[in-house]
Amino acid sequence: MIQNTMFNPGSLPLQASSLAKPAATPSDSIQQFGAYLQEAIQSVSAQEKSARLMSDKMITGQVSVDQTMISAQQALLSVQLTTQVRNKVVEAYQEIMRTQM
Repeated sequence: MIQNTMFNPGSLPLQASSLAKPAATPSDSIQQFGAYLQEAIQSVSAQEKSARLMSDKMITGQVSVDQTMISAQQALLSVQLTTQVRNKVVEAYQEIMRTQM
């Protein structure tokens, strides 16, 4: 079964202190969210690199076409998910900006 771990909260390291209490300031929350997004984007990048590596290995005959296609589809799904999340964030920002006027 194929699992996408890009936005899986269990795959990211959590600090024990962050589970016990909320962030002290909005700045702390923004920094934590920024770190979460950075890790997610790095995960997408790693999947793309893995797909490229699998493609190169397939050309030399080291891996099968099946493995290469699975890796490529995982990378594609991660990019699509990232794009959709970005679109929703932009849409939410635009909605907030409209309601403040």
